[in-house]
Amino acid sequence: MSLSTNQRTKISKFLSLVLRHQPDAAGVTLDDAGWVDVDELLAGCGRAGRAVTRVQLDEVVETNDKKRFEFSADGTRIRASQGHSVEVDLGYQAASPPDVLYHGTADRNLDSIRAKGLLKGQRHHVHLSAEVDTATSVGQRYGRPVVLHIRAAAMVAAGHAFYVSTNGVWLVEHVPTDFISFPDA
Repeated sequence: MSLSTNQRTKISKFLSLVLRHQPDAAGVTLDDAGWVDVDELLAGCGRAGRAVTRVQLDEVVETNDKKRFEFSADGTRIRASQGHSVEVDLGYQAASPPDVLYHGTADRNLDSIRAKGLLKGQRHHVHLSAEVDTATSVGQRYGRPVVLHIRAAAMVAAGHAFYVSTNGVWLVEHVPTDFISFPDA
């Protein structure tokens, strides 16, 4: 039997917590690359009062619209694709981004971004998108959305390294204000 949208969302949020921020919430340990054994994760979810079956886990991973999670090639391990606040090395290699990338945020953040640029905060990288629609969707989660245009090719020319996660999110350490096109006030 298939999970409801609400059930998938609840499981996905708990997996994000465990695989990106607090592995101890399920009593698991991530390896250096962010992987955890699937059976260990499922047992940990059960111990945390969030029982999940392998079939349910497969459904959540497969149907997640942002592809936040990935299985190892043999299907025995799982990790979050990006967005970690815990120390992991996802092993992504530097990649050449499109000329322009996009960052969705709320309008209330613009003054800070104008002053400091885009900062990674508690995460390992700033997250950017190749699509305006994706950036708009991200920005809507935090308030009235604003989409910033990032001159990625110019950043590469200036020595900034970009990475792309397995789910298509572009990652960079910091975006200085000089490379951000802000919307007209």
